[in-house]
Amino acid sequence: MTRESDDALLRRTLKRALAELVGRYREVLGEAGFDALKADLVEFAAQRPAAAASSSSTASSSPPPKAIDPDRDDVDSIIAHFPRIIGRSPKMLDVFRLLLKIAPTNATVLIHGESGTGKELIARALHDLSPRRTGPYVAENCAAFPETLLESELFGHAKGAFTGADRTRKGRFQMAHKGTLFLDEVGDMSVALQKKLLRALQEGEVRPVGSSVSIKVDVRFISASNKDLAALIKKGLFREDLYFRLAPIKVELPPLRDRAGDLFLLLERLIAEAAQRCGRARAPDITPETLEALRRYRWPGNVRELQNEVQRVIALTDPGRPIEPRDLSPEIQAAAR
Repeated sequence: MTRESDDALLRRTLKRALAELVGRYREVLGEAGFDALKADLVEFAAQRPAAAASSSSTASSSPPPKAIDPDRDDVDSIIAHFPRIIGRSPKMLDVFRLLLKIAPTNATVLIHGESGTGKELIARALHDLSPRRTGPYVAENCAAFPETLLESELFGHAKGAFTGADRTRKGRFQMAHKGTLFLDEVGDMSVALQKKLLRALQEGEVRPVGSSVSIKVDVRFISASNKDLAALIKKGLFREDLYFRLAPIKVELPPLRDRAGDLFLLLERLIAEAAQRCGRARAPDITPETLEALRRYRWPGNVRELQNEVQRVIALTDPGRPIEPRDLSPEIQAAAR
């Protein structure tokens, strides 16, 4: 096959993908979809070189964009505040607007969403947009430790407090002093430990395991759970007083299946990143049929599942050819039939 025919085939593939994209824009935005797509393409062409040159570490260390009015400013100005998070769907824009309102405050926040929806990214965004952004950001997953170890992880311990405690150790609360503490999967915490967490939040102090001295701490507290904490309260598995302390402000993250249009934005980023990690010279194209199969799938694991699927496909697909439906996992292929 000649170079000219290769280019012609590639052009036809890209045109089919563009037709699919136009259809999705019109499906989500109606008659204004085509004009919105043109505007987004112009913006993307202008911003892509700068975006490629910047790293995630730069984004987290640089000051946030100029403050805006989240109820009145345009979509692009709002999205610019969240370089780590991909999304333009109406539900994600509602989340962004809420975050912009609460980030400058010291309010305690509870993030609720299914597994894989990006709860830690939301917590990190709140920290990066807050006056505490120059302070520490400390994150911990409550489900990763048994109760006996979790207490020490959160509050620290004194030397000799238990077997193996050969030195005094700071807990996560102390590590996050003057910054932000994020606890994920707080619904997995035992009722006994919930009581100690409640005291720490109410009093602004912690008592390390094995110590009789309390230590004052100043943290902005953010928690998250994929469980229905109100249902756990009814079952006696979660303290109601702690829930009210955790959730003066609640952020609900939509699942990927409810974020119309965001799937394709995520695919573009994830495919490019996975191709780079695999040492590919360029990211592979994706056929319209493959896009349709991915769109029909419900994504119970949300963005994390999509990320894993992309990594799998890139690793198994031969370089130089587009991603086809046959490259997808069996469950995704089955959902497309």
